Amino acid sequence: MAVSLRIIALCAFLTAMMFAVRSERLDESGELKHEHAEDDPEAIAAMVESNIRNSTERRKLGFLSCGTGNPIDDCWRCDRNWIRNRKRLADCAIGFGRNAVGGRDGRYYVVTDPSDDDAVNPRPGTLRHAVIQDRPLWIVFKRDMVITLKQELIMNSFKTIDGRGANVHIANGACITIQYVTNVIVHGLHIHDCKPTGNAMVRSSPSHYGWRTMADGDGISIFGASHVWIDHNSLSGCSDGLIDAIMGSTAITISNNYFTQHNEVMLLGHSDSNTRDKVMQVTVAYNHFGEGLTQRMPRCRHGYFHVVNNDYTSWEMYAIGGSANPTINSQGNRFLASNNQFTKEVTKRIVNSDDNQWKEWNWRSEGDLLLNGAYFTPSGGGASASYARASSLAAKPSSLVSTLTSDAGVLNCRKGVQC
Repeated sequence: MAVSLRIIALCAFLTAMMFAVRSERLDESGELKHEHAEDDPEAIAAMVESNIRNSTERRKLGFLSCGTGNPIDDCWRCDRNWIRNRKRLADCAIGFGRNAVGGRDGRYYVVTDPSDDDAVNPRPGTLRHAVIQDRPLWIVFKRDMVITLKQELIMNSFKTIDGRGANVHIANGACITIQYVTNVIVHGLHIHDCKPTGNAMVRSSPSHYGWRTMADGDGISIFGASHVWIDHNSLSGCSDGLIDAIMGSTAITISNNYFTQHNEVMLLGHSDSNTRDKVMQVTVAYNHFGEGLTQRMPRCRHGYFHVVNNDYTSWEMYAIGGSANPTINSQGNRFLASNNQFTKEVTKRIVNSDDNQWKEWNWRSEGDLLLNGAYFTPSGGGASASYARASSLAAKPSSLVSTLTSDAGVLNCRKGVQC
């Protein structure tokens, strides 16, 4: 192990010498600072060893516990110096998207300009310029801003968009597309009033731009992507879905978000005929499905879906639906039905009227709290292997859902105090 470590360290040292690598940090005020890496093989070896240890021995979640019981938040939120330790967030994911590191291993990029004048040649300092870069980046915001995108914001791999400490809205235009990339974290954004855009050229990397047809107007569109974590965002009122994941996307966690005022909230799976979505594994945890929602919380196809410890305030049609034989493991959620006697059922199977195959689909409710006449229609034989594949974390009792989801949505984070 020591010999291998020295070899790795030497390679890292040579790379550092060749490219004159600079490290970056944030000072106490959150300002970006640069410092030259030490030209010391022993120091580099120590850094490599630390990186290996961090990659192979994930820190036990909850060691910073602030007493909320939410394992994601307890992992980082009680740190008063969160603004200097932003990247700690990347070690706090749970569920199927737990290995999404985003831009943890890259530099900070500070967005200073809310404009989006040119989707092909974006101006440095804009969010679009940040997300298309071909290296890991942890993207933060200099100040409060409303970003109205002219075209889809096409993400590149290994990016974190971190809105903590600023009031950032992506609104009234195009929104976020995570397509054929990996390792993306989106945290702390208000995303609302997204509109269809397209039939235009859009850049997706420093070396490529191409023609984009019309987009649907989703808040966040995940298309053929993996290792994605969507956490602590507030989403409402988009033209299509608030979050859609399709075309073989997998290893996704959708957590601590606040959804309001929308019809078709969340689609997981493209179509009944698209069998590539059989690989899909998605965790939906600690979210608050709030006022003015109609359906698709989520609507699932083919894959494996863990819906755990969410708070459902009400729904106008149904909460959880699906087709094409998905496995849905609903655990420890709180479902509060509206007073409409015709919308008490939590579940909906989308099938032909004479098709009874839905009775074989593995859908179960375990430890859910069903209020005001709400009821969950289970099905399937409950094959242990299926539910094991659809279980991504241990559910907490539904009696704790109010506490677990009390801070769902964008957090009010200020320098020098806990978020």
